[in-house]
Amino acid sequence: MIKKFFTRGYIFLVLAFIYIPIFILVIYSFNSGKTIGAWEMFSFKWYGKLGEIGDVVLNTVLLAVISAVIATILGTLGAIGIYYSKGKLGKAVNGISQVPVVNSEVVTACALVMLFMIAGLAHRTLFGLYVGHIVITAPFVMLSVMPKLKQMDSSLYEAALDLGATPTQALFKVVLPEILPGIFTGFMLAITLSLDDYIVTATLAPLGYDTISTAVYKAIALTTDKASEQVPIYRALTTIIFILTVAVVVFINVRANRIAKKRAEAGL
Repeated sequence: MIKKFFTRGYIFLVLAFIYIPIFILVIYSFNSGKTIGAWEMFSFKWYGKLGEIGDVVLNTVLLAVISAVIATILGTLGAIGIYYSKGKLGKAVNGISQVPVVNSEVVTACALVMLFMIAGLAHRTLFGLYVGHIVITAPFVMLSVMPKLKQMDSSLYEAALDLGATPTQALFKVVLPEILPGIFTGFMLAITLSLDDYIVTATLAPLGYDTISTAVYKAIALTTDKASEQVPIYRALTTIIFILTVAVVVFINVRANRIAKKRAEAGL
């Protein structure tokens, strides 16, 4: 009984530590004042000013989607190549591909800057920024795809070849459909990591180019009137993102429960 009480209490404290600040932010996004802790009046004032940061949101979404698509393609092909590689080569490439996962983003950002300098290229460009996001997200796609490849019946690919399919046909008609859930998971993870990134973006983004992460930092760090005016606008934006995230999670869980219930009723 006591163990159960402390277990539930510990879980409650962890959840409270995570979600109470978010709930406070959500509440004060409807405050007409700029400062958290000084309630003035309920208002949708800051939601009406979301258009002022439209360029920042567009930059963030485009960067996340485009880099995630490229990272998903490269990560999927890399995972397939590693899975079908034999001997020490496959193990070596697999180990190297996981370095960006455990490596600090500061080290990755500095390494990319040095690489661009050695190649004689400017690092603060859109090209450099997209390369940086692909570098930090592609390994996570590989980690998502690899378990699905290991769960797949390895004889399916050989059977397709024996039945007359070309390697390309076997890849697209046999292998990819089997690992599609892992590919989708990797794609969503890549988008999340790109949206959340600050260090690589701040290091490689062109001057004057902001995503949500860098714009929020500048709005908080700078003391100008314009910067302080944007802080509550980002509270409103964060509230919308939080509500959409919760809605998606609820939808996915409800859909998964319904599918599981139908399968149980069908005896599958």
